[in-house]
Amino acid sequence: MIRHLRQAFNHNYTDAAYQHLLADLNRITRTELSIRVAETPVFLPQTMLQQMIDAGAAMTHQLVSDTEYLQQAAATIPPAFRVANQSARPHFMTVDFGLVHTGDGSWQGDPATLEPRLVELQAFPSVFGLQSLLGQLYCKHFNLSGSVAQYPNDLDETTYWQLLRQTIVADHDPANVVLLEVSPDQQKTLPDFHIHEDRLGIATVDIAHVRQRGRHLFYERDGVETPIRRIYNRSIADEMVRKSIQPGFDLTADLDVEWAGHPNWYFLISKFALPYLRHPFVPPAVFLSDFLNGRSRDRLSADRSQWVFKPLFSFAGKGIEFGPSDETLAAVPAAERANYLLQQRVAFTPTVDTPFGMTQVEVRIMYVWPDGGDLQAIQTLTRLGRGAMMGVDHNRNQQWVGGSAGLIA
Repeated sequence: MIRHLRQAFNHNYTDAAYQHLLADLNRITRTELSIRVAETPVFLPQTMLQQMIDAGAAMTHQLVSDTEYLQQAAATIPPAFRVANQSARPHFMTVDFGLVHTGDGSWQGDPATLEPRLVELQAFPSVFGLQSLLGQLYCKHFNLSGSVAQYPNDLDETTYWQLLRQTIVADHDPANVVLLEVSPDQQKTLPDFHIHEDRLGIATVDIAHVRQRGRHLFYERDGVETPIRRIYNRSIADEMVRKSIQPGFDLTADLDVEWAGHPNWYFLISKFALPYLRHPFVPPAVFLSDFLNGRSRDRLSADRSQWVFKPLFSFAGKGIEFGPSDETLAAVPAAERANYLLQQRVAFTPTVDTPFGMTQVEVRIMYVWPDGGDLQAIQTLTRLGRGAMMGVDHNRNQQWVGGSAGLIA
């Protein structure tokens, strides 16, 4: 999207540099990445990035301050996952945008004629560690350090990790803070967990291995039973249900523990929010229950091929269907229809010039909201794709696609 940087990168690109980047990623993260990393970063104009940062923050503040909305969202939390001692606001937010051309004719390369459109948002942490490292390695292996910035809001690597430490660890001994996940050694995000371990001194713990005594939680650290004072939550309810995973403690109990990323917020700000948001960057969306009862149908176009059908509480694009049939919609049991969404599909403009053709980009703005602090955008994650779906799982057999980093100019 920044023509001179894109042309220079494509001209100077070598596969050897890319292979060195991948080797560094695996070495530093002490594992082997199973997600596809794109051959290129995405160059983001500062003005465009700020548009997305401001829009995501406005949407977050709207939802957090809307008591009536939060009450309705809270009713969607399954009883087995209603965790006590909910925080007043989420510690983490991720807001995903695609880009559409708003000018006349086809896009001619001018970033000023592009406008963001919301894909989805989630009050849940993302791969803060991996994205920091990936941006550094693009700069290192492709000699970009002098021409771009890696972090928004004038952050650097030091202040970035200071904010993450403030949000995740707070004032606790890192030995008493755990990154909690479902079967972490089997997760594609394991490299990110290792970076958090190395940078923050915290341990990654399987949710099934935590032990409870009364109101207190414990885990084993170097063979010693260790109290847990604060949990950096990366575990997702739908994965526990899908895999029949039982936590090693009572999620609903009044526990003597703090949450960095309270689990309830995963439900409170999610795809459930899309029909409630009124912002020029938000495509129309309708709950399946409302649609089948004849309500809000006029929010969607008459062209069914431009609809997206998705479950509210899934992760990594699971369960999404384009252009759903009447049979598909009617097959959802009546009691579950409020947990599905129909959304107007947006045709994102391919904006990144690659050797394999113009490629679409999705930009994730990653925020933290530390205790006693303000909501702040601290990182970007970008995905490149040329298929119907942008997730890294959906672009495995192509080149110059996959997970990437946004570099700012």
